[in-house]
Amino acid sequence: MNKAYLCSISVRVKVCLRYCGLLKMPDWLNLPSRLKHVLTIVLMQSVLLSGCADGERASSTGTDKTTGCDGSCASASSLLSVADVGQVISQGVFEAQKRGVKATIAVSDRVGNVLGIYKMTDANPDGVTVTSGGGVDNDNDSGLDGAIIPTAGDATAAISKAITGAYLSSEGNGFSTRTAGQIIQDHFNPGEDNQPAGPLFGVQFSQLACSDLILADSGGASGIGPKRAPLGLSADPGGFPLYKNGTVVGGVGVISDGIYSLDKNLFNIDSDQDEIIALAASYSFAAPIDRQANRITVDGKTLRFSDALFSDISSKPNNAPTFDNIAVGVGSLIALPSYTDGALRAGTAFGTSASGIRADDTAFSDLDGFVLVDAVDSNRFAPTASVVGTDPLSEAEVTQLLQSSLSVANKARAQIRRPLGSPARVTISVVDADGEILGIVRGRDAPVFGIDVSLQKARTAAFFSSDQASTLIQSLPNAQYLLDDLSGVDREVVLSDYVDATRDFLDLPTALADGDYAFTDRAGGNLSRPFFPDGLQNTNAGPLSKPFDEWSVFSTGFQLDSVYNGITNHLAFLLGVFGTDVNPGCGGQSFTDADVATSSLLANGLQIFPGSVPIYRGGELVGAIGVSGDGIDQDDMIAFLGLHNAGLKLNGAIGNAPKSIRADNLSPKGVRLRYVQCPQAPFLNSDAMNVCDGK
Repeated sequence: MNKAYLCSISVRVKVCLRYCGLLKMPDWLNLPSRLKHVLTIVLMQSVLLSGCADGERASSTGTDKTTGCDGSCASASSLLSVADVGQVISQGVFEAQKRGVKATIAVSDRVGNVLGIYKMTDANPDGVTVTSGGGVDNDNDSGLDGAIIPTAGDATAAISKAITGAYLSSEGNGFSTRTAGQIIQDHFNPGEDNQPAGPLFGVQFSQLACSDLILADSGGASGIGPKRAPLGLSADPGGFPLYKNGTVVGGVGVISDGIYSLDKNLFNIDSDQDEIIALAASYSFAAPIDRQANRITVDGKTLRFSDALFSDISSKPNNAPTFDNIAVGVGSLIALPSYTDGALRAGTAFGTSASGIRADDTAFSDLDGFVLVDAVDSNRFAPTASVVGTDPLSEAEVTQLLQSSLSVANKARAQIRRPLGSPARVTISVVDADGEILGIVRGRDAPVFGIDVSLQKARTAAFFSSDQASTLIQSLPNAQYLLDDLSGVDREVVLSDYVDATRDFLDLPTALADGDYAFTDRAGGNLSRPFFPDGLQNTNAGPLSKPFDEWSVFSTGFQLDSVYNGITNHLAFLLGVFGTDVNPGCGGQSFTDADVATSSLLANGLQIFPGSVPIYRGGELVGAIGVSGDGIDQDDMIAFLGLHNAGLKLNGAIGNAPKSIRADNLSPKGVRLRYVQCPQAPFLNSDAMNVCDGK
């Protein structure tokens, strides 16, 4: 082993010892160097490979002790009461006071209803700065990087953190905003050179306020979800899920430092102010120890849940006053248009009609399927026929696609869930060639973030496989980058430049206009990375990405630029610049005119990590299917095999793209694109291997 690798392993062991509660950081620093090396070698395999799975954290006080839930624990009583919301806020305020800092704290339920925002007096007086932490050329095309959100900035950040904790989690996995930050960066793990990008690279630009699927809030009583996150999903430590009796009931988000960022280095333990306050706020509602992210591995790497432990908290949360007894002058509940009216409210019970997500009683009941419902309990996205093309998808075909895909998921071994041996839990969306929604179904207890993301994935596959992508891109208003204080337009990014760059990169003069190649999200994602091939430094960026010196998680390239105006229109509304909120439809808007029509293909934004395939009838593109929720290789497989199996059921009427036109026939810069990647031996109760080969 070389010295650099040993040093890297040494840091990982140190971090893992900290997680297991076996060693405090000062203790490690005081150990003799020789003993450190001995511990490193001895513990390399037993600790790193196990991911600390067999060790208790230093302090589990305050966590939900229930670990037996496998997706069936939620009931009509599984919700945050008004008293619960008040307790979470009070505990966070109590910790902030002990630390002598001012914080803004938001609480949401599992489907994103904002149940309360509490702003301590003089918290974040200069607003919130969005920053990736350096390395980005903010005098050039920096997207949202460097933006300063005044006034409502802390409320928007706290809400996005709370919703991220709730949306990424389930009874099988508890993920935090720190977890999110680990899995969306240019390398996985962040700080490890020449590693591929994070498995959920790009997921931060989902759940957007301009989405045609995500719902706005009335600002009054809690209602059906999923609701929107004003800044998308958050990677900034300080957001945690909230649990009761083993099931997710919401999330809490905290911002006190005025910085909305992420952790770019996993080789140390941070003492993050926001994270510690949020952890204190989650006391008695924290994720069960056995479900926390540090018990889950992806690609052999342990995920991170929190760098803070309950033993790091300065206060004793169980001594916090009741919400009504927080001293006058400490702070107050605040209102935010379309999110909350400034009062505490109870959440909804997930899995009931009141939450907008319930068990299906028709086409998917035998598969334990769940559907999205409206205020009168009708399926919002029941299977429906397309009207696009000469031989469009029928209702029966859409139903079979969803059934076959859900059946694959039910047989598949979950990647990011516990207990081990659980089936994959995902959301599946089907669209036609124009991006119109034809049907959505979910597995039991699938994480909520996957609803919007599965639709983004389906639309992205249809978009890049179509013969209309270049025309649509060239018709869009340019991204109008705002001044750092969001007070006006600074410069424009010409979206049609992405078409030219893609054609040059692929050496295809008619790329994105001829529909000659079928693109999955894995293939298109290859072209959306700041390094090509993915993760290899000192290489050029993909044509749909910003160059690395301009790239950050807040400025990804075409993914953000195509919807940038829609995002900033909503922020302008929250800041009082615009009198009306953003219209549904993320693409096709300008900052000064929010009424520009756009295709449904861009109605909730694009996604750039795997889990979708286009649908063909013979050689004709007729739609796409997207899957999200339980590991990207599982997502790929469920989409690919779900379509294949549906085609068999339908006597070959539809199927995957002909092999001759799949994007893995392309080798830009001498590197073959990837179409799908399926797990090696993916099924429960089966030793079948290479299940996607030859299809």
